[in-house]
Amino acid sequence: MKLYMLKACDTCRKAMKELQSAGHSITTTDVRDDGISQQDLERFLHAFGDDLLNKRSKTWRDLDEDQRALVPLALLQAHPLVMKRPVIDDGTLYLGWGNDVQAKLIG
Repeated sequence: MKLYMLKACDTCRKAMKELQSAGHSITTTDVRDDGISQQDLERFLHAFGDDLLNKRSKTWRDLDEDQRALVPLALLQAHPLVMKRPVIDDGTLYLGWGNDVQAKLIG
C-alpha cells in the first residue's frame, strides 16, 4: 500500500498509524519532499477529477487568479501542496481519510 502524504499533515499521520495498526505495510511519498510523478498525478486526476484539488488549503488561498486558472495537472505539478491528502493506493485509489475510506481499508 502506498500513501501519498505530507509529513506535517495530522490527517496523513493518523491514516498511516491506523493503517499500520490494521496490519498494512505502508510505503510513503511525501508530496513536498519527494514530489509526485506526472504519471501518478495523471492517475489521480483521472480517478478523482477536480476533487483532487484542495481549494480550502492555505496554498490555494495564496495562489493568484492566473495560477488558479491553470489546468489541474499543471497546477499540481507547480504546487503539489494543493493536492488533497492522503491519496492511498492499494490497487484502488482512495482520497482522504474520511469514514468511508476508513471503513473500506480497516473495517
